[in-house]
Amino acid sequence: MEFDTIAAISTPMGEGAIAIVRLSGDQAFEIADRLFRGAGGKRLKDAASHTIHYGHIIDPKTGLIAEEVMVSAMKGPKTFTKEDVIEINCHGGLISVNRVLQLLLNNGARLAEPGEFTKRAFLNGRIDLSQAEAVMDLIRAKTDRAMNVALGQMEGRLSKLIQKLRQEILEILAHVEVNIDYPEYDDVEEMTHHILMEKSFYVKKEIEKLLRTSQQGKILREGLSTVIVGRPNVGKSSLLNSLVHENKAIVTDIPGTTRDVIEEYVNVRGVPLRLLDTAGIRETEDIVERIGVEKSRQVLKEADLILLVLNYSDELTAEDENIFKAVEGMDVIVIVNKMDLDQKIDMERVKELSKKHKLVTTSLLEDKGVDDLEEAIASLFFEGTIEAGDMTYVSNTRHIALLNQALNTIDEAMQGVEMGTPIDIVQIDLTRTWELLGEIIGDSVHESLIDQLFSQFCLGK
Repeated sequence: MEFDTIAAISTPMGEGAIAIVRLSGDQAFEIADRLFRGAGGKRLKDAASHTIHYGHIIDPKTGLIAEEVMVSAMKGPKTFTKEDVIEINCHGGLISVNRVLQLLLNNGARLAEPGEFTKRAFLNGRIDLSQAEAVMDLIRAKTDRAMNVALGQMEGRLSKLIQKLRQEILEILAHVEVNIDYPEYDDVEEMTHHILMEKSFYVKKEIEKLLRTSQQGKILREGLSTVIVGRPNVGKSSLLNSLVHENKAIVTDIPGTTRDVIEEYVNVRGVPLRLLDTAGIRETEDIVERIGVEKSRQVLKEADLILLVLNYSDELTAEDENIFKAVEGMDVIVIVNKMDLDQKIDMERVKELSKKHKLVTTSLLEDKGVDDLEEAIASLFFEGTIEAGDMTYVSNTRHIALLNQALNTIDEAMQGVEMGTPIDIVQIDLTRTWELLGEIIGDSVHESLIDQLFSQFCLGK
């Protein structure tokens, strides 16, 4: 498969020591040689593959030096895209990196579309679709655990398992074909039904095993939407600052200080949290604070985890009880804060209200109880499941949906056999299962979906 030669900046824009501009395609060496002048005048196309060369980028129109560079020359197919690849390392300023890119575009390259380098790696057979999607998961990983899951998928752990399951289904289909071709032999039919049930059961169990990891995998990939909620001045902003280990929110003893929703990503024992500090939920005449309270109620409905904060030195109020009612049926950790002050809260009532939730006591002023809270968060979602390093995790929403569909079709096939459905009808469900699993790795996926997936990548990837 031949494509034109593309170029893009592959490092974040801004000031830094180094920036990288990447070229990929059949004309990569030719375009680079028009601009690069190295020591001794040696051309890049004559250099050994996977070597790096010091020199300058020259503007061919003026003959002037545009930038001092180090150029990596890599010849296909032993590259990420399986095409010839040139990577130009230049100084990491906006002017210098854009000047290099513009010269490449003026001399035969085309600006790459978002994700086009990874898309070419997929289309050229370097990686499958699930591995390509893992590239973005790796870039966006916010914890070590999330990164390890993405690395496992990028290295083909999920792909190998899916290919194995598809091979099992192909073997089932082969036996079904024998049954259809030789219907007069009863023993063939009996053997086919036995093998079909045995192998289908194996495929079903493996799909179910993958789906059991999906909650943890999805959390690692996307993070938990976590809302800190409570009446004003119970310590919500102090809790945010304790988890973030920075002073992100204004902390005062004035009720209603937080007027809006403050958002921050934090890593709690390997659990990525998208942490939202909300305005205290109470009735207020302040129009600005009232808007903040309404936003708080809205994010509450969309949260994965609620951190409900109470004040040890205040009596439990009707507003507190209403918050408990608002979060009924959700994953909640109740935090009784300000344990360093005199007790006014009715702890027996708090325990009664919290009987379906985890309960933690803290004194954020004295930095006490934060470890217990972090442990409660980690155990609530990952208790006993996330430490297995040899497990294959499913974290992608698209993959989860396809696995659920495949589970339904394999179930229908097995039910068909038990009910005595004609074997050629059962074959339709088996074939559909095979196709659905193929969509995960890109073996049977529509071109428009491929375009949509890669459009979500950053420009230089």
